[in-house]
Amino acid sequence: MDWWLLAPLLTVFAAGVLAVLFEAFLPQGRRRGPQIGLAVLALLTTFVLLVLQVGSVGQEGTTVAAGALAVDRTVLFFQGTITVLALVSLVLITERGDGRDAFAAQAATVPGSEEERAHIMAGSQHTEVYPLVLFAVLGMLMFPASNDFLTMFVALEVMSLPLYLMCGLARRRRLFSQEAAVKYFLLGAFASAFFLFGIAMVYGYAGSVNFAAVREAVAAGGAPIFADGGNGEPLLLMGVGLVAIGLLFKVGAVPFHNWKPDVYQGAPTPITALMASCTLVAAFGALLRVFFVPFGGSADVWEPMLWTVAVLTMVVAAVVAVTQRDIKRLLAYSSVVHAGFILTAVVAGSTDGLAGAMFYLGAYGFTTLGAFAVVTLVRTKDGAQELNEIDRWAGLGRRHPALAGALALFLLAFAGIPLTSGFIGKFAVFEAALSAGAAPLVVVGVLSSAVTAFFYVRIIVVMFFRDPGHEAPTVVRAGVLTGGVITLGVAATLVLGVFPGLVLDNLVPSQDSGPEPTAVMVSQVTADSGGE
Repeated sequence: MDWWLLAPLLTVFAAGVLAVLFEAFLPQGRRRGPQIGLAVLALLTTFVLLVLQVGSVGQEGTTVAAGALAVDRTVLFFQGTITVLALVSLVLITERGDGRDAFAAQAATVPGSEEERAHIMAGSQHTEVYPLVLFAVLGMLMFPASNDFLTMFVALEVMSLPLYLMCGLARRRRLFSQEAAVKYFLLGAFASAFFLFGIAMVYGYAGSVNFAAVREAVAAGGAPIFADGGNGEPLLLMGVGLVAIGLLFKVGAVPFHNWKPDVYQGAPTPITALMASCTLVAAFGALLRVFFVPFGGSADVWEPMLWTVAVLTMVVAAVVAVTQRDIKRLLAYSSVVHAGFILTAVVAGSTDGLAGAMFYLGAYGFTTLGAFAVVTLVRTKDGAQELNEIDRWAGLGRRHPALAGALALFLLAFAGIPLTSGFIGKFAVFEAALSAGAAPLVVVGVLSSAVTAFFYVRIIVVMFFRDPGHEAPTVVRAGVLTGGVITLGVAATLVLGVFPGLVLDNLVPSQDSGPEPTAVMVSQVTADSGGE
C-alpha cells in the first residue's frame, strides 16, 4: 500500500479523531483554541500534500488501498478544491463576536429551556462543530476518489452524517433548525437506501462492485452467468437508475431537490456555505466518476435520463426561484439551477465538458462562500439575528456600498455576466454541450439563465434603488475573518472571470502533452459506445 498517496485522507482522519479527544478531555473553556488550530493545520497540511502529489502521479493515475481508491490528477483537483473551500468555510464557522456566533451554546439542551439560557449566560462555546467538519471533509475527499461502489457508499455516509448534525446547531430559531436537520436526515436516508439498492443491482449484473470490473461487464453484456442466454439488462437499468437517485439527491437536481431550500434556510449560515460549496463539488466529482468509468459503456442507458433531469432542474428551479422572498431559500434554488447547468457538461461526455464542469464547480464555490459571508453580516434592527427577507434589504447599497457592491458582484457572477467567473463557467459548459450535439439543452440553459438573471437583478435593485423606510437593515461590522472571506470571493470571481486560462488551460490537455485522466476516461467512453 502506498501510504504517501493516502496521506491527505489519513491527515484529516487523524485530526478528526484527535479533535474528538479534545472534546472528551479538555476543559470546556479551553477547547476552542486547540480545536481551531488543529482543524486549520489539518486542512493546510492536506492541501500541501495534495499539491505535492500532483507531480508524483502519472497521467493515467493509480489506485491505492487494495484498489478501493483512485488517485489521478482529476481526483486531486476535486480534493484540492474541496480542501480550499472547506478551509474558507472554516473561517466563517470560527467567526465570533458582535452577535455573529451562529451556533447553539449547547446543542444538547432543549430550545428555550432554563438550561439553554444558563449556557448562553455562561458563554458556552460550540467546539463540537470542529470534529464534525473534519469528518465531513474526510467523506468529501473520499467521495470523488472512490474506485468501487461500497467505498463510495461509505464515503457518502461519512460525509452526510456530520452534515445532518451540524444543520441542527443554529443558535437562533433552533426549532426550525432542528426541523431542517430532521428533514435532511430522513430524505438523505431514503436517498442512501436507493443508492445501496442500486449497488445490489449492479453487483447482480456485473458480479462485482469494482468500477473496472463493472466496466468490463458492461462491455461484455453482463457477468459470465448471463453468457448462456440470460438477460441482465433489467438489472443494469435498475442499478443505473437507483445509483443515480442517490447521487442526484446530493447534487440537488430536480426532482430530488426538495431538501435544499429548507435545509439552507434552517442550518447555521456557515454550515449552509460549507454544504453549498464543498458538498456540491464532492457530489459532482462522484457523479462524474460513476457515469464515465463503470457506466461509461452504457451511455445510451443514462444519457436520456440525464437529459430529462437537466432540463427539469434548470426550468423548475428557475421558475420557483422567482417567487422566493428569503435570501437563503433563493440561494438554495440558485444552487439547484447551477446543478442543472453543470449536468449539461456531464451529458456532453467530452474532455471539454468535464473541464468546464470542474472549472464551474471551483468558481461557483468561491462565489457562493462570498455571498453567504455577506448574508451573515446583515441583521435585524436590534442586531440579534440575520435578516433574510429580501424586501427588508432596501437601502443597503446606500448605507453600506462596499458590502452591497460585493454581493452585487456575486449575484452578477451567478447570472453569468461577462468578466465574472460565472460567465466563463457557463460558456465552457454550454460550448461543450453544443459541440456534443446537445443544442436543445443549451437553449434551455440560456433561457433559464435569463430567468435567473431577473431575480438576481431584483436583489440589486432592492439594495441600491429602494427607500429603506423605517425598517432599515443593520449591518454588523465585518471582522477580519468574514471580511477576508468576502475579499477572497471578490478576488476569485474577478480573476477567474478575466483570466480563466490560469485554470482552464491546466484542465484541458494540450496537443503536445499526454491526455489528462479525464481525457482518458472520455476516450474510453467514446470507444465503448462506438463499439456497441
